[in-house]
Amino acid sequence: MVPNEDLQYKGIIQLLLHFGWKWVGLITPANEAGEQFLKTIEPMLFKNEICSAFTERTEYYVQFSFKISDMVDQSKLSLPAFMKSKANAIVIYGESTSIIWLTSVFISRNMIQLILPQSVRNELEGKVWITAAQIDFISNIVGKLIDPNIQMLQGAISITIHSKEIQDFSDFLQDVKPSGQDADGFIKNFWEQSFLCSVSKSSALALIMGTCTGEEMLESLPAPFFEMSMTGHSYSIYNAVYALAHALHIRCSSEAICKRTMDGNTQNVEPWQLHSFLQRLSFNNSAGDEITFNEHGELAAGFDITNLVTFPNNSYVRVKVGKLDPQAPPGKELTIYGNRIQWHRGFSQVPPISLCNIKCRPGYEKKRKEGKKFCCYACDPCPHGMFSNEKGLETCARCPPDQYPNEEQNECIPKKPNVLGFDETLAIIPTFSALLFSLITAMVLGIFIKHRDTAIVKANNRSLTYILLISLLLCFLCSLMFIGMPNKTTCPLRQTAFGIVFSVALSSILAKTISVVLAFMATKPDSTIRKWVGRKLAYSIVLSGSSVQVGLCVFWLATSAPFPDVDMHSSSEEIIFLCNEGSALMFYGVLGYMGFLAIISFAVAFLARKLPDSFNEAKFITFSMLVYCSVWFSFIPTYLSTRGKYMVAVEIFSILASSAGLLGCIFSPKCYIIVVRPELNNREQLIRRKM
Repeated sequence: MVPNEDLQYKGIIQLLLHFGWKWVGLITPANEAGEQFLKTIEPMLFKNEICSAFTERTEYYVQFSFKISDMVDQSKLSLPAFMKSKANAIVIYGESTSIIWLTSVFISRNMIQLILPQSVRNELEGKVWITAAQIDFISNIVGKLIDPNIQMLQGAISITIHSKEIQDFSDFLQDVKPSGQDADGFIKNFWEQSFLCSVSKSSALALIMGTCTGEEMLESLPAPFFEMSMTGHSYSIYNAVYALAHALHIRCSSEAICKRTMDGNTQNVEPWQLHSFLQRLSFNNSAGDEITFNEHGELAAGFDITNLVTFPNNSYVRVKVGKLDPQAPPGKELTIYGNRIQWHRGFSQVPPISLCNIKCRPGYEKKRKEGKKFCCYACDPCPHGMFSNEKGLETCARCPPDQYPNEEQNECIPKKPNVLGFDETLAIIPTFSALLFSLITAMVLGIFIKHRDTAIVKANNRSLTYILLISLLLCFLCSLMFIGMPNKTTCPLRQTAFGIVFSVALSSILAKTISVVLAFMATKPDSTIRKWVGRKLAYSIVLSGSSVQVGLCVFWLATSAPFPDVDMHSSSEEIIFLCNEGSALMFYGVLGYMGFLAIISFAVAFLARKLPDSFNEAKFITFSMLVYCSVWFSFIPTYLSTRGKYMVAVEIFSILASSAGLLGCIFSPKCYIIVVRPELNNREQLIRRKM
């Protein structure tokens, strides 16, 4: 007549999880039933990350004894477990005698509390007692003589057999008397123990305690001795009687099965003959509940969750605060109405906490203590780059890629964008420099065009000079493509455009140097080199030197072109917006080819540096190539050691510095002569200086 006990175990676990109680005590009788309970519940506790702080096996048996010293001696053994444990939630399994054992512990505590420290005595003042359905809050004649201290059970939460109030049940109880036609031995004994009187006037007990009048009122008894409401146990008996009555009715509904004897009495029915009728039985009782049995012959019903509310006169009432529904989805069987629960008055916080140690604060994670149960742990700060935003988290977590932990590591905040924008100081200076150098280059080009017929301009192949100045102008301007948010247009163009334009400039320098060398070699008598001297050779060198770089860049764009990308991992606090080069091999191949042209130009210019100064700019080219190589050789390690906008700034600086080096070293001496010393810019001066 009670639901399957597995549902009760699930309810205990869900109750503990509902209130966050992870450090609980277990009290069971020292018998086979208690061991079976522990065998079932402990794996369930472990599975749900709940630890048992202690396991108490009680040896106390109910005795109608007036020897309080015996009770003290027996309960002393269990008292230390309560006093030493920090567990505020304690599960009690067993029968109603377990409550009598528990109250005896409280009685003995009151008797020996004078010899206990105050801090130890306070350990019993605030506990949540979680009782199983088998337990009822009863007392006996001992409790009548000695205060059972039911106040200690204030706030207890019980899994009880479902019950409902039956109409006229309280009227029926008021008519119960210790003597009369319906009286039996149980009522007589109960009456004498509860009211401390003797039903029989002639007994020896009547001389000591007096005779019962029969007018004593059951409702005057406090709840530990008698409850006027329909308890779960009484409700089960009520339903059992009606279940048997319905089974008998079904069996006797056929005359062929149920016959009357000659004196009008029905024939005897053996219990086993009703089993088949009970298994398929279903009916509604007078309280409106449907009574049905499942295929295992168990009552197909749930449990009630009740809260014990005590009063100063040591009576109590049970308040229904939830239910266990076997028809609910797995894990949802428990329903709790927390606002109805009255907790023990000794708790400073409700719902109370029952943990081995306090939950870790946000920003911390659990660290297991060696040799301790897993519910006992230390709290360590989250590792770098991780966070925890709730109390009691097992481990810290990583923020989403676009966020990072704050200083306290208890929340994630958005990462700042890392991009070299035009509004930043790091970009304003290069932008101003690029525009300034572009203007200077344009002015130099204008000067050379204006004085194109002068000797110094014509002496070093003015067509190559124009090509070189235009390529340097474009080099300065292409550095601006590196500034701003990367996009699908600038990413493929900025490296390839820079590589091609710079290759044209270097090829022009190489052509100018080779042209000077060949020109002086052609002045020797009977020189065969004279046929190679001319514009065609110079243009061929520029075209061939640039074509190789153009081919590399076209192949780069066709196979793995640069594209806009986002780097969320290199910096813990920033999102780096960049151009992914697509192929690192092609990127360094383009840079390497420019370095190859620079080294060849440097070598040729170095060999031609001692030719006559009037016609020879090899010394200036040598120095400019030295500057160029120094800049780009230092660029590579610096570029690889930086990230984000600083990496872009390094490349912009290298472009501007190398271009400015070429412009200054090659053209500043010529501009000085053209603008400041025009008297030196004529053929006679050049011939005189040569002689």
